[in-house]
Amino acid sequence: MTVFLQSIAGWPGAVFLQEYWIAYLVVNAAHILGIGLLLGAILPLDLLLLRSMHGRDLPVLGPFLVRAAATGTTLAVITGLWLFSVKPAEYVENPAFLCKAALLVLAICNIALQHHGERFDAALCGQPTVRVRALAAASAILWLSILIAGRWIGFV
Repeated sequence: MTVFLQSIAGWPGAVFLQEYWIAYLVVNAAHILGIGLLLGAILPLDLLLLRSMHGRDLPVLGPFLVRAAATGTTLAVITGLWLFSVKPAEYVENPAFLCKAALLVLAICNIALQHHGERFDAALCGQPTVRVRALAAASAILWLSILIAGRWIGFV
């Protein structure tokens, strides 16, 4: 495991961030931007799915919020992995990082469950089922928990 983690830390992208603090600053800012875009889209979408009875807002806002959340997730995951590569041995020993990683896996599984089948598409047309609402509630809880775990990393 140590050899694998050392090879990650020796990756040219990691070395670049280790040598150029401005590059690290920019990638870190991009990570925060991705998180902001993700949470700024997924939380309103989850709330719309939870509260929508007739779904007038969902057909208008839903598709945009889904795309914005996907863009934010992609940016946050790519930049997060890049930041991880700078000190992978430290991160794998950090309980907050491990918690965040586990929650991230659960959140991605929740996304897969939510988007599996036609229920989510029907929900975006204004007919959220109990299953879609339950997964939306889980989504909001998971993403907020990931945010908290991510902030916790620097304090342990």
